[in-house]
Formats: sequence, structure tokens, C-alpha cells
Amino acid sequence: MTTQRPRGRGGDGPNPVDVHVGQRVRQRRTLLGMSQERLGEAIGLTFQQVQKYERGANRVSASRLYDLARVLDTDINFFFEEMHDEVAQRSPGQLRGLAEQPAPYEAEPDPMAKRETLELVRAYYRIHDPQVRKRLFEMTKALAARSDEIVGRDPEE
Repeated sequence: MTTQRPRGRGGDGPNPVDVHVGQRVRQRRTLLGMSQERLGEAIGLTFQQVQKYERGANRVSASRLYDLARVLDTDINFFFEEMHDEVAQRSPGQLRGLAEQPAPYEAEPDPMAKRETLELVRAYYRIHDPQVRKRLFEMTKALAARSDEIVGRDPEE
């Protein structure tokens, strides 16, 4: 049995809060090097159901969120961290009674949500020698600063 749930603004897509929670599930799962299939098995779901959670297409219940936090070895608050105010304000419960509807939700490109970033972080922490890690970190910062100089961007942006 599938239950209908409130969607984003006017029923035109997933609730932005569900999308954010799903991105955080994916981020944590990927940082741990866990496949969607393995996560699904751990919480009694198929990998397709995990995919739907990660896209925000399916809402995560409180009990499922508890299971996800336990399996992903994190606190429940993790799933809501770094959520921008505009995302929270787009939740249908926040929109009720507003005379003016905000513009449709568009996810900002979050570098922490990219697989490349997560794999890079995992590889970085697999380097056991702290001196090598530090030198790699300093080299990366220097390359980024040089890149900013070339394109004329402020490195603080």
C-alpha cells in the first residue's frame, strides 16, 4: 500500500526537506563506502527503496531514520545539518497560509553531495602517514589558490 504524502510547493515534486535528508543519507553512505544494496539489507529494504530515499522521492519515517542513523553510525541530527533556511521554509507545512508562494525549489550544487568529493575524502583518510596527508592538503590548497589567480577569483569566495 502506497500512501500519498504532501509534495513540495503545490504537489510539483519532492518535499525539499526530504531531498536534503536523502542527500545526507547518500553522503554518509558513500563516505562509509557502503553500497545502496548493503544499506538496504541492513535496514530491510531493497536498493531501489534506498535510491528513492536518497532522491527524496520517498519520505523517511521516524523509525526508518532511527535505523539509518544506527546503521550509518551517526546521530539523527546529521540528516538535518547544513540545511539552508530556504529549504526548511519550502516545506509545505511552512507554506500554508502564505499569500505569496516562493519560487520553485532548485537544489544548489553542493560539492559535498558529489561522489567525486566523497571518494576523494575517503581516499585522503586512507593515507596513514599524517605528514603525507598534511603535504597533500597543503598542495591542494596551493593548486586551488593558483587556479583562483588564473581565473581572477577571490580565494575567499
